[in-house]
Amino acid sequence: MLNIFARASVSRLTDPVGAGLVRLGLSPNAVTVTGTIGSGAAALWFFPHGQLFVGTVVVAVFLLFDVLDGAMARAGGRASPFGGVLDASCDRLVDGALFGALVWWSLVVDVDRLRGLGLLICLVCAQVISYVKARAEANGLHADGGIAERAERFLIILVGTGLHGLGVPWVLDVAVWVLVVLCLITIAQRLHAVHTQR
Repeated sequence: MLNIFARASVSRLTDPVGAGLVRLGLSPNAVTVTGTIGSGAAALWFFPHGQLFVGTVVVAVFLLFDVLDGAMARAGGRASPFGGVLDASCDRLVDGALFGALVWWSLVVDVDRLRGLGLLICLVCAQVISYVKARAEANGLHADGGIAERAERFLIILVGTGLHGLGVPWVLDVAVWVLVVLCLITIAQRLHAVHTQR
């Protein structure tokens, strides 16, 4: 949903930055890998230590690299099939690191089994949502969209972790279970989209 409504506005901001990075000699793939390492390492370090606010800020900064690599590819005319596969693979790594770190924190550090269960469901659903799209495209079908694509998922969970880190009660639990529902709906939406194309 955010992709539909915000893509043009975001592109107006990121495309000039992407063009500038290309002129500096940087490659989109290098930015993709840097963002992945940065956001994954930040999630795995800060979240298991209970440093949710700092972790949220650092992860969010590195997630901006995921926006810039596409702008760089467009600016430099260097979009490639490998770049697309690399980007998608790195996205899955970041999803796993972020939700996996939060699952560990909830179950081991904060000892909240219910929240840990919700986060585990979010982790699995994030992978399934992406898998449905990839599998559909491999069969010449389309399974884009849905109520909770990657941008929405990160927005919801990072708002929850950030506010929880600032001491706001219940907000993370609400964010987690809202995300569980939205993710399940998204899986159903994508499977329905594939079913209607048979």
